Amino acid sequence: MPSATSDLDRVAAVVLQLMRGPILVLLCVYAIGITGMTLMPGVDAAGNPSHMNLFHSFYFFTYSATTTGFGEIPHPFTDQQRLWATVCLYMGVVAWLYAISSIIRLALHPELLRALAERRFARSVKSISEPFFILCGFGDTGSLLARGLSDNSITAAVLDADSERIKALRLRDYRVNMPGLCADASIPRHLLNAGVKHRQCKAIVILTGSDEINLKIAVMTRFLNPRLRIFCRDTDAEHRELLATVGDVTLVSPFEIFAHQLDAAVYTPLLRAWEDWLVGDTSVDLGHPQRPPRGNWVLCGYGRMGRALHETLNVHGVEFSIIDTADHLAEGEGIRILGHVNRKSLTDAKLAEAVGLVAGTDNDEENLRILLSARAVNPDAFLIVRQNRHENEMAFNAAAANLIMQPSLVLARHILLFLLMPSLGRLLRYLHSRGIDRVEDLVQQSRERLPAGMPLLWSEILTDISCVVPACRNKVHEVSLADLMRNPADRQSQLDAIALVVTRSSQDFMLPDSDFKVQTGDVVLFCGSRPARHLLYATVNNPYTLHFLVTGEEPPRSWFFQWLYKRMQISSPDHVAGSG
Repeated sequence: MPSATSDLDRVAAVVLQLMRGPILVLLCVYAIGITGMTLMPGVDAAGNPSHMNLFHSFYFFTYSATTTGFGEIPHPFTDQQRLWATVCLYMGVVAWLYAISSIIRLALHPELLRALAERRFARSVKSISEPFFILCGFGDTGSLLARGLSDNSITAAVLDADSERIKALRLRDYRVNMPGLCADASIPRHLLNAGVKHRQCKAIVILTGSDEINLKIAVMTRFLNPRLRIFCRDTDAEHRELLATVGDVTLVSPFEIFAHQLDAAVYTPLLRAWEDWLVGDTSVDLGHPQRPPRGNWVLCGYGRMGRALHETLNVHGVEFSIIDTADHLAEGEGIRILGHVNRKSLTDAKLAEAVGLVAGTDNDEENLRILLSARAVNPDAFLIVRQNRHENEMAFNAAAANLIMQPSLVLARHILLFLLMPSLGRLLRYLHSRGIDRVEDLVQQSRERLPAGMPLLWSEILTDISCVVPACRNKVHEVSLADLMRNPADRQSQLDAIALVVTRSSQDFMLPDSDFKVQTGDVVLFCGSRPARHLLYATVNNPYTLHFLVTGEEPPRSWFFQWLYKRMQISSPDHVAGSG
């Protein structure tokens, strides 16, 4: 493995650089001390002149250099030997202090720590046996996306150049292991360590704050693994064109997503509420969905968010009064005010006559200040505010705006939807385009059949629903969705679940009826409770349970009862004929 060899070379270079001096000092001190002890004159037990041999000198210097001390061996020392032993003691202490301090410096050397961290990260990713994703960037969006993946028991390998973010990653209480590395994700070695060529890697999500780095990561990934799916935060028009040349890159813009969400909230509020409820927004009331008013709006800030809202809502004839400091603002229709947002500019933009205001600049403090000015001009206006940084959440909650747009949350939810349940995305597009007349029935079903609280979404693969069990009177040829969703404890009742999409090969069946006949190999997207998921999984993977739910007959399982059951089936017709 080239990466492993490179890591070992870097570690070896750091060790040799820092420990070469201490090792040479210790060798020199030991050589001088041992040689001196050997040459110093001494006397034996009989008083005859003698000298210590090399072994005794080495043994004595070894324990004396570390200040241990086991006495004078093999005979009591002369004054010359004691004087040299004192010199050896000081030399050994100084040499070992120098060596120990060098070892400590080595243990704290950033290059060594980085190499060891990369090695641990690569081993951790290599050991992953379940499908996982790569997250490049662990800011607000990456953090929310990692939490969503963890809630679905899916692992992600995280790369981020900010060490503080990686430290925060290690402190999170995720349900699964989330290996992280502080490194530049645009370097191919780091992408390889993150598992870009791993057989279980399903996609890479690029969420760094730099357009240049995002582009480089996409290019490197496409060459390292041409078949890997790439999701990238949408950028400006120039980088969008460059990313298009990479091929098969899904660009995700939080501002375009929010613009469509606001459009849906204004013109199809029930569907918008159901979407928010589906992704876990506990503040949603399906019985009374939020309905932003229809009419003219004041738009403060004409960046990417302002343009996306203007282009999307302008289709319905919505007029905008726009306030911004950009020089190009004078171009276009409607009221356009060049300058800062204050009471005078809001009055000139006719906020008093508008139905609402959007504070959509890229500065959180400015957006909050705009809300204060807007309430002074029109207290009844519907207020939408953009929250750029997650750390300012408490201030935005206290501002009590009608709708808070957090780009990181919008982006994380949308990407999570694409990663985990692409069929749900296709369902939502179907409902918006051709199935709007089915939304009311869908919402009614959700309220009546599913328990209160956050719903659970999951896909169930029907690996084998043939229901072939031995010694059964009734043979099963077809299984409907209603059969699958029966409660094994009470066959007459249904589980707390709704089938949203059935995918068969490349064909989707949207919102199938309860009598829809499923087949082996179908993938069904369900919405329901966690107990319902467990019971449904047990039903699909147990032919005896499925047979009972379909026919009402409990088949025998042991060999003896199967034999007895067959005998009873044979004798039963004769018995009936005789009694007749």
